[in-house]
Amino acid sequence: MKYRDLNIQTQREAPNNARTEGFAFLVRAGYLTRENVPTQLGEYALDHLRDLSNDSSFLFRFSLPTLDNDRETFFPIVSGPVDVAHCPACKYTERLELARFVKRAIHESPLPLEKVPTPDCHTIEALANFLGIPKEKTAKALMYTRLADNQFVFVVVRGDMQLSEAKLKQQIGDVRPATPEEIESSGAAAGYASPIGLKDVSIVVDDLIPQSQNLVAGANETGYHLLNTNYERDYSAEIIADLVQAQAGNPCINCGNPLSILATISLATRSTGEAMLRPYIENVLLALAETHHDPKGLALPHPAAPFDMYLMHVPGKEMDTRAKAEELYASLQSAGVSVLFDDRDERAGVKFNDADLIGCPIRVTVGEKALKEGMVELKPRKEKENRLISLASLTGPMKFRDLVRDP
Repeated sequence: MKYRDLNIQTQREAPNNARTEGFAFLVRAGYLTRENVPTQLGEYALDHLRDLSNDSSFLFRFSLPTLDNDRETFFPIVSGPVDVAHCPACKYTERLELARFVKRAIHESPLPLEKVPTPDCHTIEALANFLGIPKEKTAKALMYTRLADNQFVFVVVRGDMQLSEAKLKQQIGDVRPATPEEIESSGAAAGYASPIGLKDVSIVVDDLIPQSQNLVAGANETGYHLLNTNYERDYSAEIIADLVQAQAGNPCINCGNPLSILATISLATRSTGEAMLRPYIENVLLALAETHHDPKGLALPHPAAPFDMYLMHVPGKEMDTRAKAEELYASLQSAGVSVLFDDRDERAGVKFNDADLIGCPIRVTVGEKALKEGMVELKPRKEKENRLISLASLTGPMKFRDLVRDP
């Protein structure tokens, strides 16, 4: 491809809305607009990555710092929409809403049930402050209606935990929040609810509830709570399961070390052992940009880069370097080398800067001085120095490809 055919527009400054360096360089190099829309160059790069993704192992050849489990591959990035729980010690990785962790039970001898006034205690925090107890000594009530059959579902988790609706849906299917009318019809009182004494409701509790005795729960009467509620003695459930969401610092389910919570993007999912990458190709390009760049621009590795070579010419006084670059472009294409030919009539410094921004693995410069000796300048993107190489060796496909892979 030729530079002008792709209408590449590079930028000297990072966009104001750039939250990461990789995104900034994709915009500056002309792969994306500031609105995160692929340009012609960006579409070309994405099509190239889609072709590579036919080999499901290609993702693991580019030194990306991925997080993996047997179903998904993630890439950590501060702007990522997918929160992941990750154990740095044993590498356990799971979407936050599905992550498991070691829970701390509260084992005590059951005490008698006691109804107490709790005015204006509509929340767990207000209740704990009013009674002077920690949140883990309370039971949190959440009420839903199952979409499949309109069944009222009463969920109980410990007060210091947050329900994961994803885990709940794994157990009972899709739900919606119960309406005030549905809550009242069930016999519960919003803000003061518990499963005790309710009929014709489906009760689902987190697996920590049977292991935590003497919890404070609602009395199903506005302004009152019950002290010392105990699972099995006071109520039972249809389902006992892991229902709560992990938090940073929770003990890993596998090794007990603290979990970290990381923002990520998804790079691949797996089904029947095969990685599915095509739906995430734009994320793959972003991950490559985040991983492979330096202060001058992108430094994309072969074969992830959309082009193996950035070819340019420097005008000469005695020789037509542009014509020689055109000949070399045609020869390289015939040899199977993917080339971005900068055919602009621009200053050499501008072209050098744009070559660094766009990040092809190798830059080749056709200049008069080297041409007189049958040579051109070659500079691998990740090396500091140029070197001379003969035109004959450059157009030998095997030598060139070896050079690209290990510059």
